[in-house]
Amino acid sequence: MAKVSLTARYRPQTFSQVVGQDYIKSILSRAAAEDKIAPAYLFSGTRGVGKTTIARILAKAINCEHGPAPEPCNRCAHCVQITKGAATDVMEIDGASHTGVDNVRKLREEVAYAPLSCRYKVVIIDEAHMLSKSAFNALLKTLEEPPKHCVFIMATTEPEKFPITIISRCQHYVFKRIPQNELISHLQSVLEAEKVDYEPQALALIARRGAGSVRDSMSLLAQVLALGEKKFTAKDVRNVLGLAGQEFFFQAIEAIYNQDLALLHQVVGDLQNQGLDLGFFLREFALCWRNLFLLARAGQQAKNIIDLPEEEVDAWLEWARRFPLSRIHASWQMVLEGQKNVLKSLEPGLALELLLLNLAYLPELLPVARGELNGALNSKGDVRQAVSRHGISRPIPSQASASGARHAQSVPAGSGKDMRGPGCAQQPSDNLAVSSAKVPKESGIRQDTEKKTLNFRNDGSGSENRPTISELKEKVKQHPVVQKVMNEFNARIVDIRFKGNN
Repeated sequence: MAKVSLTARYRPQTFSQVVGQDYIKSILSRAAAEDKIAPAYLFSGTRGVGKTTIARILAKAINCEHGPAPEPCNRCAHCVQITKGAATDVMEIDGASHTGVDNVRKLREEVAYAPLSCRYKVVIIDEAHMLSKSAFNALLKTLEEPPKHCVFIMATTEPEKFPITIISRCQHYVFKRIPQNELISHLQSVLEAEKVDYEPQALALIARRGAGSVRDSMSLLAQVLALGEKKFTAKDVRNVLGLAGQEFFFQAIEAIYNQDLALLHQVVGDLQNQGLDLGFFLREFALCWRNLFLLARAGQQAKNIIDLPEEEVDAWLEWARRFPLSRIHASWQMVLEGQKNVLKSLEPGLALELLLLNLAYLPELLPVARGELNGALNSKGDVRQAVSRHGISRPIPSQASASGARHAQSVPAGSGKDMRGPGCAQQPSDNLAVSSAKVPKESGIRQDTEKKTLNFRNDGSGSENRPTISELKEKVKQHPVVQKVMNEFNARIVDIRFKGNN
């Protein structure tokens, strides 16, 4: 006799046993008790959050011999048959293998007949988004004029693939991911029933790896229980599931702080050689930077938030004091955004190594440590000020700059008015100003017929060797700070000034 899997053994049989989804459970339970059943339901959400389980419980509740009732009794013949999957009036169809229009036509013929023994005929279509367009169209006719004795329940992870005509004829319920604390509580109850001891951190690891899915978490727990130990630890979980331990994260942080290329390469190599889960490593690594940020801002008060053992908290607190807050924030964001690139890369190891190198050399790539941008990550206004200190004004266009340019075009040359526009600050007379106004030839100013005109004021050095506006722009664009600002804010150079003869 085949042994029942852990997931099947502890599958909920009533609404109250389902983990999470309280709002949906209460609605469906009340509908079953009052016999106010909709002809069609659509359950959507990520995998393993209870869509098919609740569909089966609803089928039992509306067909229970003691119903209508808010919960199935799980003792009558109808409930027992539905639980075993042997009920003739409750059909479960895999949408992935019944995608064609012929399958739907056959289904329409079957639901046209009255139920043999149950109160309702229930059709549960799992992975319903896999149905073809023609199959959806064939199903639409039945949903428009459904038999009174028939209930359709469609479960999917991709509701966006459903035609709007189908969705509009269903009661749509969106299933949420299960919170980590509820997952841990569920795993605790399973282990107590199995009489297995555990470390709290071990269950926390499984719950984080399960990512809000009860089914995934139960499968992972079954893997760990396969060790046959009477008590398992966080180390056992990491070894069985291929999860990186805390030593990897501390090594990575140390290598980034010291810009130790050899240690960075070793960390990536060890992750790959041991076959560890890179996706989970990146998720946990992002959590490390989040913990560093909280510790840097709140200190000891953040201990209750980060949920780590006391000895690990003290170690992370020490690292939080070494990094500038702006760098921690930037690193946290880079790791979150870099996860997709690493996991989708044809060379995930190289992509991960590049991400760690970017984190190590962040002060050079984005000079927050040297203060050249003075908090560029915090606000655009700080970037404007920093760029202004480098001799470039108005790198980010605004209404003021635009109106100033229009004003400069409307003012004739030699009028004595400032042609730089109202958005520009006053500069000393030996500065270079860029204007779109026409300058008379007798003024001795070099003209560029294809570009804008350069207007030199009181420098007394002549104009034969002066560069054109296009040459100045190209030179300024090569500055790394200018390139960063233009790329980050989609900016353009509106006005250029420099002092002296440089």
